[in-house]
Amino acid sequence: MTTLTILDAVPAGLLDCEARNLHALLGSPTLIELPGRSGAPLFVSALIHGNEDSGLGAIQRVLRRFAGAPLPRPLMLLIGNVEAAREGRRKLPGQPDFNRIWPGAESDIDSPEARTMAEVHRRVIEREAFAAIDIHNNTGRNPHYAVLCVKDARVMGLSSMFAPKGVLFRGLPGTQTASFSGSIPAITIECGQPGREENAQAAGRFLESVLTLAELPSGGVRGDEFELFHTLVQVRVKSEIDFSDDQNRSWLRLEGGLDRLNFEPIDGGTLIGRTNHPMPLEAIDEGGRDLASAFFSVDGGELRLTRSAIPAMLTTDERIIRQDCLCYLMERLQVERS
Repeated sequence: MTTLTILDAVPAGLLDCEARNLHALLGSPTLIELPGRSGAPLFVSALIHGNEDSGLGAIQRVLRRFAGAPLPRPLMLLIGNVEAAREGRRKLPGQPDFNRIWPGAESDIDSPEARTMAEVHRRVIEREAFAAIDIHNNTGRNPHYAVLCVKDARVMGLSSMFAPKGVLFRGLPGTQTASFSGSIPAITIECGQPGREENAQAAGRFLESVLTLAELPSGGVRGDEFELFHTLVQVRVKSEIDFSDDQNRSWLRLEGGLDRLNFEPIDGGTLIGRTNHPMPLEAIDEGGRDLASAFFSVDGGELRLTRSAIPAMLTTDERIIRQDCLCYLMERLQVERS
């Protein structure tokens, strides 16, 4: 059973521990609440998905930076799915996705994992946290970017401190950022691919900068400094679709190198793959509607995009496609300084 461990000090060995060994050190999801000189606490979460290790590296960087000195403000650190991290997987078979079970979730709400995240959420809200930052990686080739659920000046200002790109996405109930939005400024930062020191360093530098802020930037951002995209649909491969071309089953064979298209405008007519199914994809918008027929077509076994869009998190990793999605499709929004 998943239970929450709460600590008030950094456990010995954490600063040098690799993600795959955290299960032995922590044993379960762990919330570490550290004091600081003044102000409300910053809440940071890492390893919500066990194969996304930049958050752990970022936390370790910050804790080494302030070793022996007080933190500028209190810090609440959540280290999430240590059991999945042991195997380098997003989640283990039988586990819910740790980023789909926060308050507001529509499934697995009675699971031990959901109760654990609800307890973390309660503690963060009770302490009126300064901001919430959830650190993630992705499998495809993507630039660094932030995900936000509200078009708010402080949230966009916080996002722009991490990267010059942000994605506005209000969907997927049960994500951590969605659960905090409207209560405290909350973003997800997507730090590129896992296992790369430069991505952990970028996240660490960002956390250090936020920790030293007296208040969040509230003057808005300029369009020439910050690109904002809006997620139109999450694209998923239907569960009955196989990734081989076994003629006895419904199959989809994706084009190679699709992840090179992330954050690039692509035209209608772009070939996505080949299939023997009339429509192997779902394209779910923020209202829960399947708009696959509005974005894709199949003709002569060729699966093509039918309208221009900008993909993000496009991947050909079959395990990630099964556990999460094929990609998101976006449009660019105008950004005006508040």
